[in-house]
Amino acid sequence: MQTVDLEKLPTQFYNWKNYRCAYEVYNQNNNDSISLLLIHPIGVGLSGNFWQRFCRQWYAAGHRNPIYNPDLLGCGESDMPRVAYHPIDWAKQLQYFLHNVVKKPVILVVQGALFPVAVELVQLEKKSNLIRGAIFSGPPAWRLISNNTPDWKHKVNWNIFDSPVGRGFFEYARSRKFIRNFSIRQLFAEVEKVDDEWLDMLTNSAKDAASRHAVFAFLAGFWRQDYKDAIAQISQPTLVVMGEEASSISKEGKKETPDERLADYLACLPKGRGLKMRGRNVLPYEETTEFVNAIAPFIREIA
Repeated sequence: MQTVDLEKLPTQFYNWKNYRCAYEVYNQNNNDSISLLLIHPIGVGLSGNFWQRFCRQWYAAGHRNPIYNPDLLGCGESDMPRVAYHPIDWAKQLQYFLHNVVKKPVILVVQGALFPVAVELVQLEKKSNLIRGAIFSGPPAWRLISNNTPDWKHKVNWNIFDSPVGRGFFEYARSRKFIRNFSIRQLFAEVEKVDDEWLDMLTNSAKDAASRHAVFAFLAGFWRQDYKDAIAQISQPTLVVMGEEASSISKEGKKETPDERLADYLACLPKGRGLKMRGRNVLPYEETTEFVNAIAPFIREIA
């Protein structure tokens, strides 16, 4: 990958609900291009660091858009309270960030099953013009976000994870061996793409045991709700980018093909368009150059 000097400030911080939240910003003073607001996935060792490879390649390709890359609460350098995080919680954090830090229109770029967070954020921002469009990279299986899962089931799952049993599981899950095997089985299309940069990033970030709370909230399934009506109300242009080998961890999701998943999203999104590209489930990382090339025309068009 081509190297490029990034116009990035040191990690910045802001306070939200008495929590200290971190973010990175690139090319902040360029007012000629629409800004990108990145929403990282949740998982062992994941935070805004997921997007660093994408940011390098975005600027190496000659794009100059400002990029805002926040750490969601419970992740990265943000505070990590022992909280059962719901998508609306992270959406409200991002709404505050958008209004008090970014202060200008953005295009959302969201990875994977954090798709519901973006949907919630768009709902919160219905009366503003701060969200110009959205890019959904590898969104979750349609069945998972078009059917309600009983709330009691989420709470039971959370209580199991939020226990010594969960703590023991996290100790195992943050090992390099587990992360590598899981990445090969569930995330990447090609084994060789599970490289040292990926493994070092996740194992180093997972050293703080308090990061398990966000992971367990995600695993508990608080994001598994029926979002069909909310998706149908997204009035902004949207782009769904699906990997040709996209898969799902859940039993429900295993029954659908990438083409079927893409078709379901496009049938619900009022101004949606979609494309498939090489890769599986973490496209901005495993196929960074192709992902940049895939989304750049959409961003230029709606900016």
